[in-house]
Amino acid sequence: MKVTDVLVHCLENEDVEYVFGIVGKETLDLADSLSKSSQIKYVNVRHEQGAAFMADVYGRLAKKVGVCLSTLGPGATNLLTGIASAQLDHSPVVALIGQAGVERHHPESHQYIDITKMFEPTTKWSTQIKDSETVPAIIRKAFRVARMEKPGAVAITLPENFSVQMISGKPLPATSMPESVPVYEALEAATNLIKKHLKPFIIIGNGIIRQDAVPEVLTFIDTIQSPVAHSFMAKGVLPKEHPLNFFTFGFNENDEVLPGIAEADLLVVIGFDFVEKLPKDWNQKKLPVLHIDTLPAEINEYYPFGVELVGNIKKTLQILNQLELPTKSWVPSGGLKEHIKTTYQIDQDQVNTHSQSFAIENILHCIETLTLENTIVISDVGSHKVSIARTYQPKMPNRLIISNGLASMGISIPGAIGAKLACPKDPVICITGDGGALMNFSELETAKRLGLSFIVIVLNDSMLKLEVQQMNKKFGDNYGVTFKNPDFVQLAASFGITGKRASNLFEFENILKEVLKSVEEIVLIDVAMQN
Repeated sequence: MKVTDVLVHCLENEDVEYVFGIVGKETLDLADSLSKSSQIKYVNVRHEQGAAFMADVYGRLAKKVGVCLSTLGPGATNLLTGIASAQLDHSPVVALIGQAGVERHHPESHQYIDITKMFEPTTKWSTQIKDSETVPAIIRKAFRVARMEKPGAVAITLPENFSVQMISGKPLPATSMPESVPVYEALEAATNLIKKHLKPFIIIGNGIIRQDAVPEVLTFIDTIQSPVAHSFMAKGVLPKEHPLNFFTFGFNENDEVLPGIAEADLLVVIGFDFVEKLPKDWNQKKLPVLHIDTLPAEINEYYPFGVELVGNIKKTLQILNQLELPTKSWVPSGGLKEHIKTTYQIDQDQVNTHSQSFAIENILHCIETLTLENTIVISDVGSHKVSIARTYQPKMPNRLIISNGLASMGISIPGAIGAKLACPKDPVICITGDGGALMNFSELETAKRLGLSFIVIVLNDSMLKLEVQQMNKKFGDNYGVTFKNPDFVQLAASFGITGKRASNLFEFENILKEVLKSVEEIVLIDVAMQN
């Protein structure tokens, strides 16, 4: 078989369902090989960045490796942002990238850049196929590396001259990932550390979701009976009504959880990724840390770990929960939880649509009240992301997808496609600002062509609101952060998509109720925001 046929058989062996990408001259043979697969559906997208975002969100929700494809040169550079986003958010993604034949790698050559080096800072592993016989081994290693904790991105470049070579290789067996747990001495030390301190504060991160450790962490929390805060990407792990839930931390400004953390004498940090927020921003008192994660703790003066439990988080907590853990019931002073709920506008269970303002927080309350518990919300990046992180309370873990590592605008629409393909039976709502929406709006054609159904909410205020706020605060004025928008309803119609416009909260609620009754198509809601 030719190399690309073997490569596709290797992808099938890794249980790949979708490959997102754009074909170019250097990947024609790979596209031809994909066309013969009965297992893999090739999704031709409108921009390579969208392909990477789709692979990212698909990987997070399907618990598989997302795969994307591009050709050399501009195709590869377009892919780069989405790959970097997957890497920093610890999403398992493999990028297959066409490259010029090796005979063009030394002289100055049309469209040739060193893709392998370019992707090295944004991946766990970036490699080029230099011997066609190594394809099975490279694909097997790529998927293993992408999934291994902490998950991330892998880039593989395939020079054009190798594509048609004939080889006899076949896929290598896809083996399960190795798992480890801490030694008993470490577990005993962790128990003693908790016993020694009076006021532990528990911080939970996205590693809990990645490792399917939600039941175990809830058991641990209910035993310890100490306050808990979560990162942006761990929202939904703790139910909204849980008495120990002190909600989200990690904001650049007005982080209302920090006084509670500062009042503690021990931080129990479980599955937290520093990429979401560095310890210097939330542990300025340099409190001792019990580190529970898949990898050893990073050395940091603001993260002085007393004990570290390194291994599979789910299995580590299962063992820890069987030990004699002490109860450390305490509550941060000053009515902190009620203050957080009021400041973050969490406590409004019912929205009076006739009297409430058309603010993002009230829109989020509508969504939270009207949607099913399995609804997946994809947040784009902008000022609304901060509001979503503060206010919106998903009913289940991994039902709110936020890009918080690279924090790249433009992820939500392609992300909604990845989400719907990963979870076809679950409702999907994409919330985006007008800035992020137009970055990858063209992918609505991809979604329409695939016959998908989801809701797109465009928060329309003709500005980059977060930057407007920051510039006004810093300079008293703003510059270069406002623009004019097209008519989003008409633009949606040009894609064959139903568009509706809401100019107040009452209209928005009625539109959302109507659309949620039977979401069998893509519907865009243009929300005229109050400035």
